[in-house]
Amino acid sequence: MTLSFRPVPILAGTAACLLLTACDEPLDLDLRGGIGGRLDTADAARTATADRPAADQRGIISYPGYQVAVARRGDTVASLAARIGGNAEEIARFNGIQTGDRLRKGEIVALPSRVAEPAGGPIQPPEGVDITSLAGNAIEEADSQRVESSTLPPAQTGVEPIRHKVERGETAYTIARLYDVSVRSLAEWNGLGSDFAVREGQFLLIPVALPGETTEGFEEGQNAAVTAPGTGSPTPEPPSASQPLPKEDTAPAAEPVETTAAPDLGASQSQSASSNARMSMPVQGDIIREYAKGKNDGIDIAASPGTSVKAAASGVVAAITEDTNGIPIIVVKHPDNLLTVYSNVANVAVKKGDSVSRGDKLAEIRRDGTAALHFEVREGFDSVDPTPYLG
Repeated sequence: MTLSFRPVPILAGTAACLLLTACDEPLDLDLRGGIGGRLDTADAARTATADRPAADQRGIISYPGYQVAVARRGDTVASLAARIGGNAEEIARFNGIQTGDRLRKGEIVALPSRVAEPAGGPIQPPEGVDITSLAGNAIEEADSQRVESSTLPPAQTGVEPIRHKVERGETAYTIARLYDVSVRSLAEWNGLGSDFAVREGQFLLIPVALPGETTEGFEEGQNAAVTAPGTGSPTPEPPSASQPLPKEDTAPAAEPVETTAAPDLGASQSQSASSNARMSMPVQGDIIREYAKGKNDGIDIAASPGTSVKAAASGVVAAITEDTNGIPIIVVKHPDNLLTVYSNVANVAVKKGDSVSRGDKLAEIRRDGTAALHFEVREGFDSVDPTPYLG
């Protein structure tokens, strides 16, 4: 007689037990909970991020580096563009959708170009915007006149979040794990649906950590290096690579032709054009916030973190001070009663009293916070538009 045995559905029973065990806890959508005594990072992932900033009446959230629009119930790309004063076709193309596509309530739509700023200007880093009030004493020491401070209108403060463009094959879960944030926070910040679906080409705002918190749930040494989705694991070096190939004694097919390098006309032209300007750009980048007397007493220039900040013109370092968060502010005095002010910097390379030449390194762009330099030009103590000086 032949005996037959049916496999016991151990896996299904185990899964059911796990579900029953977790009934008194909220569902961990990130699957970060500890099993078998392992480190549990679910709570850290759920609580480490702040709420998304409130949009203005049009639905605009504005940062120095970019702007996004928040969709309302029943919005299409066309209706959203009409409300904010943008170009519907450009917005649709930038986000990889059609102008007639319906948007979810709260969905984030990236803007390819800036529209009118909300009252009070874009959201600024917590270190503040009013350089006159922060560095007033330092500027006063740099000249014999008195400082005339101007009061800024109320503005939101906060950290500018990373803007991630979804690549093919990515999901909300892989993106959340890439940045060590909760998938629920990622969904709330971007107005994702209940299925957390994302599309290729979509822009997502990465939730910002609460002050004093970190979005990384692992302790030092426990968080392994994360590779970008789709890149795979590093390929080990084959053993044969350690042995060099034998040298080949091959005669060239023809004698090499001696060439003379052509002069770089573009470099000489740009140098000539810039030399005509009274000052040079302290960093190379786009101006993301223009000068506005009494509102923004300088310009904000986008630059990558760690970029060298250079003296716009020759002069003497008249003062180095700090804002309320300890971020350095550098004041350089130039001939003809001119002052230049550089803020949102780090790793200051000069000291008070140093003589600097045009193009000399003063500091670097900070590696945290907004990746931009705030630059001012002052005639005595009166702020003026830096653009004409930069040519």
